Amino acid sequence: MKRQIIDTIEKYETIIIHRHIRPDPDAYGSQIGLKELILKNYPGKKVYAAGEHEESLTYLAVPDVVTRSLYKDALVIVTDTGNTERIDGEHYKEGALLMKIDHHPDADPYGDIKWVDTSASSTSEMIASLFEYGKIEKNWTLPDASARLLFAGIVGDTGRFMFPSSTVKTFEVASELIKYDFSRESLFSGMYEVDRKILHLQGYIYQNFEIDENGAAFIKLDKATLDKFNVTPIETSQLGGSLGEVKGIRAWAIFIEEENQIRVRLRSKGPIINTLAAQFNGGGHPLASGASVYSWEEADELIEKLHRLCN
Repeated sequence: MKRQIIDTIEKYETIIIHRHIRPDPDAYGSQIGLKELILKNYPGKKVYAAGEHEESLTYLAVPDVVTRSLYKDALVIVTDTGNTERIDGEHYKEGALLMKIDHHPDADPYGDIKWVDTSASSTSEMIASLFEYGKIEKNWTLPDASARLLFAGIVGDTGRFMFPSSTVKTFEVASELIKYDFSRESLFSGMYEVDRKILHLQGYIYQNFEIDENGAAFIKLDKATLDKFNVTPIETSQLGGSLGEVKGIRAWAIFIEEENQIRVRLRSKGPIINTLAAQFNGGGHPLASGASVYSWEEADELIEKLHRLCN
């Protein structure tokens, strides 16, 4: 598969790389890390990173402005995106060929060429392994900028290597990436320093979450609460794993009220939750998923099913 991906990349002059909406470090890491990797080894190619920029990830990189005309005869690659509904950018189907590179369960098998590895901790880890293959077969080199992005993606998706998705391979890849010239101190500052208002909201979560005797927990953050702490819905992405430190907790849901929906961040220490997320317009990993509901009554339905899941 890696050979096919590299052969395909070599055939196209223009390559446009997409990732998912509401990006996280692995989305930027795999997307823009791959872009920098291709440009380093094929400097004559035109390679673009598409999608709306997330300001909180400016410390990593900034995507390109990609016009519709660029898609003609282009190779389109989508990284870190399990289903087409979550692809950021409406023109991804308008290239000459569509490729999917992802580590989520393959619930939506889109793409003319597809590389899905659910055993990988992150799509950034997959891109790093693609480089290792290219290094042997094509004498590829990895630029420092790409190494930094891929390392950030791995760190982000493994929760600083604390999640079960961190494997021996993950640590091996990370140990190679830190040999490159970038500041981990600066990178971690960008990833984990938070505003006081986020910490205040985190305190509110700890004080007000509810948990049952089986370890199922939840917290509802409505618009009034978010306004009280002056926190936007997107900024709450930093708090998805907060309750993981609570003794006795097994799975939890954080509800965030937005303009037209209620975003749900689901996390687990054991019970499989992506099947639950799929029942509420979502999906993801077995222990880390997202969903959407459209009323607090529907949120209560999800909570009831979470209780039963943990029982």
